[in-house]
Parts: sequence; C-alpha cells; structure tokens
Amino acid sequence: MKLTILGGGGFRVPLVYGALLGDRAEGRVTHVVLHDVDAGRLRAIARVLAEQAAGVSDAPEVSTTTDLDEALRGADFVFSAIRVGGLEGRAHDERVALAEGVLGQETVGAGGIAYGLRTVPVAVDIARRVARLAPDAWVINFTNPAGLVTEAMSRHLGDRVIGICDSPVGLGRRIARVLGARPREAWVDYVGLNHLGWVRGLRVAGRDELPRLLADPSLLGSFEEGRLFGTEWLRSLGAIPNEYLHYYYFNREAVHAYQEAKQTRGAFLRDQQARFYAGAADTAVPALHLWDRTRAEREATYMAENRETAGAGDREEEDLSGGYEDVALALMRAVARDERTTLILNVRNRGTLSPLDAEAVIEVPCLVDASGAHPVSVDPLPGHAIGLVCAVKAVEREVLAAARSGSRETAVKAFALHPLVDSVNVARRLVDGYTAAHPGLAYLG
Repeated sequence: MKLTILGGGGFRVPLVYGALLGDRAEGRVTHVVLHDVDAGRLRAIARVLAEQAAGVSDAPEVSTTTDLDEALRGADFVFSAIRVGGLEGRAHDERVALAEGVLGQETVGAGGIAYGLRTVPVAVDIARRVARLAPDAWVINFTNPAGLVTEAMSRHLGDRVIGICDSPVGLGRRIARVLGARPREAWVDYVGLNHLGWVRGLRVAGRDELPRLLADPSLLGSFEEGRLFGTEWLRSLGAIPNEYLHYYYFNREAVHAYQEAKQTRGAFLRDQQARFYAGAADTAVPALHLWDRTRAEREATYMAENRETAGAGDREEEDLSGGYEDVALALMRAVARDERTTLILNVRNRGTLSPLDAEAVIEVPCLVDASGAHPVSVDPLPGHAIGLVCAVKAVEREVLAAARSGSRETAVKAFALHPLVDSVNVARRLVDGYTAAHPGLAYLG
C-alpha cells in the first residue's frame, strides 16, 4: 500500500513514519513517498526516517520527489501537511495582525484567514490532481486551517478527503485521565469546527462522567484546560472547550501576551527549525537524535503565552508526545482494512449539526469503516456556542469565495466579519499588510 505525504520535508513527518513502523498487520503501508518543494528539507527528513527504520526488517520503503504528479500517481492514501509560505509566512501573519492590535495566531482570527487565503488555491490544485491521477485515493488533510482546507478540497473530492487534528484527541485523553478512565474506553461527546469545539460529555460504560468533573473544583483544576480557562468559567459553560477557544474567551489577554513576547510562535519555530535542518544537513550529526531534541523543545513551548497568561504552568509530561499520527494511522487502518472505529474528524456536515448546511465541514465523532467516515448525530449546541460556530463558518465561506474569485473586497469582508477583528478599517489594513508581505496573496490585486 502506497502512502504519499505532501509536505514530506515537514518537521512532524517522523511522527507518522514512526507510527507506521509499529504497524505489523496485513494491508499495511509498504511504500512512503515524501513530496516537498524543498529538496534540502526532504533530504533531512529522509535521514531521520532512515535512522528510525534502522534494525526494522520490514520498514516501509521511503522515496522522495519534488514532482507532485509523480508523488500522487498510484497512491492509496495521500497525507497532506503542506505549509504554503513556510514558517516565514506564519511569522509575517502574526506580525501584521499584532501591529493592528488583533490576534495573529496560525489558525484563529486574522492570521488564520491570511493562512487560508494563500493555502486554499494550492489545496484546490492538489485536490484536482488527486481526482485526476489517483481517483481511488483517500486524502487525509492536516494542513491548517484544517477545517477550512478540508472543505475547499471536499468540493473536488467529496467524502474522500477527511480532515484530522490532534487537539480533540488530547483534550479527550486528558479528561478521561483525570476521571480515572481509559481513553480508549471513553466516548467523547465533542462537537464544533476545527479549533472551535467543546466536550459536552464523556461516557464510560454508558455513564456520563463529565458532570462529576464539573462538580469537583479540585479535580477540574487539576488538568491543563482547567488551569487554562479557570474552573469557574468551565462550570459556567457546563462543557470543556478546545484549548484554542482561549483565544476567544481571553482574547485581550492573549493579544497582550503575544505583543509582549520576545518573538512570536511562528518566529520561534522558524528559527528553531532552521537550526534543525542546518544541523541535519551534516551527515556526521545523528539526525534522529537532533530531531528528538528539537521536538521536545517544540512541544514543551506549545501555547506558552496562553498558559503564562492564565498561570497554568508547564505542560504535563503525558501531553508532550505526538497525537495526530495516531489519528492518521487509525483512520487509514479503518478504511483500508475495514477495522471499524470511532474518531473525531473533520467531515461534511450532512445535517449533523444544525443550522449549518450539508456541505459545511465540521469536527465531530465519526464512525469509520471501509466506506469512509460517517458523522454521528449530535445534540444541538447552546446558543453561545452555535453563535460562534456560525460566525466563524461564515468567515470561512468568505475566504473560500475570495480564493475562488480573487476579490479583494471579499477578502476584506472575511477579515471584517471575524469575531476577533474589531473594525472594517482594520480589516482593510490587514489585507493591505498581508498582500504586501506575501507573494502568494498577489492574486487579491
């Protein structure tokens, strides 16, 4: 079975390959093709993978290419984890927004819109190529903003593109752990959009254990989201939000923390990964050890400004490992081998969550089998949550329209309608700033 990884020179690719090394069942991936536009990054990651595979007799074969069509031909699965504009682009996204006093985070607010505007045209081109060159392939999308990009690709691939994210997995795992339950035995009632969802229940043996957690302040404050949001706010909500909702519920504090930071998250990762790739280019340096050390630093500093603002302290040891690679492998197994499972995924709504339309991509538990991912019916969201979901989905639709039409006016509308952008004039300056900073947004005119 052939797996093509787009963005194959990306830093997190060894997480996926490491998960594949532990897969011994029939119908496993036997060939991994890494595609990237940067040949140097491909060589570095190929070195890491080779060291991972040392001593593993049946490790999947790895090949690399900068030719997209070559990478896609004959693929059974396509894992898309591209970053249009690179980490320098992310750093620009953050700086332009913060200069206007609004959030510039990678997937949330102005930064997420800018990232989406330059990513969607590339993702649509990939979707069209997959439909032509590998029509039977399943596309697993991790490219951010994951829900928006998955929806853009679904217009060409239908249900054969499925978005994944590790945030809901980590959240469900933390809640189960603090309740003394095994994560694999818990049903997580989670619903929303990517990076905009809530856990409303956690069932173990048919019993909802979340009320027990919400009723116990000491228990509620003992894990990351309890410390990040505060127990009083979580009890008011009656749910546990995805960590990215901290940018909405504590927006002023988050913007201030990012403005005061020595450098933005994108700039930190840009510099950190530049050191890694430079080091990995030296064949005398053990690439896997260098990658492990860099990854540990990356995970430990994740959302550091938010945790500092909330006084949440350091991340727990259990949360420093990967997550999305496990979701990706479980999804591939379920589809390829009909190993039926339940996963929280980004899929087309199909009437699951009202009042969104059938084509809107949402993030919900899905039953997965050989025929794909099928969203599970969910109860309606409360008014405050559905208001946010509808507002952000409306913004996503304007981003898709702007990417399709090249209309600057529509791009301004997308920024101006976002709940975290507080002025039409700010929206206009954001569009000016982003188009000046990014050659990939020149199409907006």
